[in-house]
Amino acid sequence: MTLRMGILSTAHVHTNGFGSRLNARADVEFVGVTDDDVERGREAAGRFDVEFLEPAALLSSVDAAIVCSTNVTRRQWVERAAAAGVHVLCEKPLATTLEDARAVVDACDDAGVRLGVCMPLPFSVPAKRAKEAYEAGEIGDLRVAVGTNRAWLRDRHLTGWSASPKHAGGGAAMDHTVHIVDLVRWITGEEVVEVNAEFSTMHDGVEVEDINVLSMALSDGSIFTLDGSWDRPDDWDYWGDATLNLIGTDGELAIDVFDQTLKRTREGEGIDGVYWGSIPDDGLLQDFVDAVENDRPPLVTAEDGLRETAVVLAAYESDERGEPVAIEYRD
Repeated sequence: MTLRMGILSTAHVHTNGFGSRLNARADVEFVGVTDDDVERGREAAGRFDVEFLEPAALLSSVDAAIVCSTNVTRRQWVERAAAAGVHVLCEKPLATTLEDARAVVDACDDAGVRLGVCMPLPFSVPAKRAKEAYEAGEIGDLRVAVGTNRAWLRDRHLTGWSASPKHAGGGAAMDHTVHIVDLVRWITGEEVVEVNAEFSTMHDGVEVEDINVLSMALSDGSIFTLDGSWDRPDDWDYWGDATLNLIGTDGELAIDVFDQTLKRTREGEGIDGVYWGSIPDDGLLQDFVDAVENDRPPLVTAEDGLRETAVVLAAYESDERGEPVAIEYRD
């Protein structure tokens, strides 16, 4: 079976990666892209050597699509795809309000289409090994989880939309929180029940938080802390990290998703990191294609996306109120 796929909006930085992966798959026909920014969409179509189509034309020509839009426009793209009977792999977070996130999930449920979320960390080799060890009881009962998802404040944040309150709905917390929360939920099976967040802005000219620290309580009573800041110095050797330490009564698991990296020193150019490991996005896309073809939920489901969005939004509420906030889920 050849799955016909397209990209809805090319706003997101991950558009290039997904476009290249769609082109490389023998079991996928990359039909084309659409965008509400025609110039941006046509430029992306040219890079991928596919057609630029109007939204209705693209949606009538594909079985599934990847939504690579700005955060605040995810709902309109997913609802449009669901109404056309098109399965969706959506960038994270699902939305910037809980109302929109629930509407996204409901639209796909009502239409009977699959909705996956772009959460690649569970597909990394270190994460898979950690889950196996955790489920084998190697650390006993969980007591503390400590995560980081730190990065450079890059040019794309400043010249694009990902540091814009209007288009991103927030800053580093909106960008990074969901990844490590997803990893904790997937490995441990526990939910975040409360969050106490503190935000700050370190860089001049930035309208959103670039520093954020979250102190959370999990459903089993254990503690979960997360630093998801855009605080890596410009001369840091790699873009950032995604780490998680799980400390239990009998031991500890240390996960460094991008530890499969070599340090390279070049005269006059300093030190940089060269990643040599497996690419989590490859596993993410493979899982979604398989889920559509075999009519099963993807590994990271719509409900996962909804719950992780709820954690992010509670973090913003906590920072605004200056106190812990209980997470409101839809059960």
